[in-house]
Amino acid sequence: MANHASSLKRVRSDAVKRDRNRYYHKTMRNAVRALRNSEDKKEVEEKMPKVVGLIDRLAKKNVIHKNKANNLKGSLAQHLNTLK
Repeated sequence: MANHASSLKRVRSDAVKRDRNRYYHKTMRNAVRALRNSEDKKEVEEKMPKVVGLIDRLAKKNVIHKNKANNLKGSLAQHLNTLK
């Protein structure tokens, strides 16, 4: 167990950050899943900017890696282009 006050504070703040990151990561995964499962092109076009913005914010905050963010955005754009 930590002995210093700063170490104890670090443990507490890391737990809060971990919970927050898990929430945002799960939210992003659900948004991506919903977008991929949608077959309506108009609906996908409406949701796409919000999901891309969410992905970009998480990459900026280092919740997900920037390359993963780019791969996700590319696969979602590819899905959009395949819809009729």
